[in-house]
Amino acid sequence: GAQEGQVSLLVLKFGGTSVADVEHIRNVAAHVKREVEAGNACAVVVSAMAGATNQLVSLVEQAWGFKERQLNGGREFSAQYDCREYDAVVSSGEQVTAGLLALVLQAMGLKARSWQGWQIPLQTDAAHRAARITGLAVEELKARMTDGEIAVVAGFQGIGPGNRIATLGRGG
Repeated sequence: GAQEGQVSLLVLKFGGTSVADVEHIRNVAAHVKREVEAGNACAVVVSAMAGATNQLVSLVEQAWGFKERQLNGGREFSAQYDCREYDAVVSSGEQVTAGLLALVLQAMGLKARSWQGWQIPLQTDAAHRAARITGLAVEELKARMTDGEIAVVAGFQGIGPGNRIATLGRGG
């Protein structure tokens, strides 16, 4: 069991529908505040707001010209875009949610900070769009949490070889 004075480390995960808009994010923050008031040190892992990742994927497709190339006789069609850049774009949805939740928690008078995968760092392999976690350095994160700071972590992402953002695949 927990020793006297020892703080419990709690990891909470909220998917896209739970953080669909700022009102939903406020509900998540209220839940987190209750956990902090109960004496838990919290790490909160968040997804992109509902629909955000699909919008970002659509932007990647537009930038690469999927539709245009397909309509142009189909000869030029190629899905072989740079997956590292795809990851840089689509991982931004989680960054937005993490920052917004940290702001809401701060507005409620709590100590909070957002973390992206590369800041922890959460190391991955080079399988962009479906990366696997290869390492996780939690010392600083844990120290800040036990000092009363809520860690709001952007889910779905880490840092791969070559210092590139890598996504863990849908639901990652």
